[in-house]
Amino acid sequence: MEDALKHLSDIDPRMRELIEQYPQPTFLPHKNYYQELASSVISQQLSVKAAATIEGRFKDLFGGVFPSPEQILQKDIEELRTVGLSRPKAGYIQDLATKVIDGTVDFSAIDSFSNQEIVNKLTTVKGIGEWTVHMFLIFCMGRLDVLPRGDLGIRNGVGKLYGFQSVPTPEEVALIAEKYYWHPYESVATWYIWQSLNNSPK
Repeated sequence: MEDALKHLSDIDPRMRELIEQYPQPTFLPHKNYYQELASSVISQQLSVKAAATIEGRFKDLFGGVFPSPEQILQKDIEELRTVGLSRPKAGYIQDLATKVIDGTVDFSAIDSFSNQEIVNKLTTVKGIGEWTVHMFLIFCMGRLDVLPRGDLGIRNGVGKLYGFQSVPTPEEVALIAEKYYWHPYESVATWYIWQSLNNSPK
């Protein structure tokens, strides 16, 4: 992390100001990849409190622990909906479980994949889009070079910090990252932009 902060401070004056203003990011990667993705589906478009409530009920349906893919497929959609899941989300969770079981999504070698390979693989699951995978890469896998350029918070933050007259497009965000040499620490730059908005997704 020290290398990341030095790199960004040396090359980008705006990033230097943020680094001086806010504490160092603390990414806490872990290996519980399947549960992280299932939890991400549950929490989509919900407040933190509502997501926690529904996930708690979801676990209660399986004896108070997070279920395995096999256990999820033992329940039908209507049973899953009783905990507060929408019909689409219940289907997405079952699709994830199915793809884990049949090997379409295989976590055993995922650490060796590039960011884009992981995006390509995980977005085959219904309900998991690029943004969800970017959050997974940053906060679960601890990858330091991820740019969620389509994230509205990042777009708003880049617009304010770098003098755009309107909200920049994802492509313009990528150009800013390239211009100021955020690579190979795009996740760290992203974290500081979220802080500038007090809008961290975690």
